Amino acid sequence: MKTTALRRPAAPIALAATLLAAFLVLFSPLSASAHDALVSSSPAADSSVETLPAELTLTFSAKLIDGEGATELTVTDPAGESVIDGAPTVDGAIVTQPLTGSGPAGEYRVVWKVVSSDGHPTSGEFSFTVTAGDEGAATGEPTTAPPTAAPTTEQTATPEATATTAPDAGNDAGAPSTWIWVLVILGVLAALSVVVWLIVRRPRGPAPTDSDAPSER
Repeated sequence: MKTTALRRPAAPIALAATLLAAFLVLFSPLSASAHDALVSSSPAADSSVETLPAELTLTFSAKLIDGEGATELTVTDPAGESVIDGAPTVDGAIVTQPLTGSGPAGEYRVVWKVVSSDGHPTSGEFSFTVTAGDEGAATGEPTTAPPTAAPTTEQTATPEATATTAPDAGNDAGAPSTWIWVLVILGVLAALSVVVWLIVRRPRGPAPTDSDAPSER
């Protein structure tokens, strides 16, 4: 009497391993890109403004988690002195930090820390430049000629300085779309599941007999 051991096909097992590997590869970048990113700011990063504004605003890619100590900002002047005036406020994805509204010309440094919508803290920094500062605002009126000076035909008034605002550096770096990754993962899972189901349901050959065919006597 002969007995034949049934062997399971190796194809479904290999496809299941491939399915798991594909899921891990596609899910890893999705989870890594889930943190909210800074989209824009006012003043913008690496931009120039004439005088220090009364407030600084940061716009992120999604609604932030607000709470005690969750949002922290520091803004310092060229000498390293703080120019913030009060605590920051969070309204959805926008953070507003009041400033003193006055300060010397030079480079100002901004350091921020927030808590993303996924619960993970994220931070960054950038700088902007004040071109005139308090000195330029105080000396904006033209000077008058002394009484004994001869009149001239040319006007000596200096043109007003215009602030150049650079485009927001973060507008083109939006966070990756979560829905695109979800649809790609679902499509790969569905396709591989159909392949596995077709192979498992494939008809098999006739079952082996338990005994040899009778021999002629």
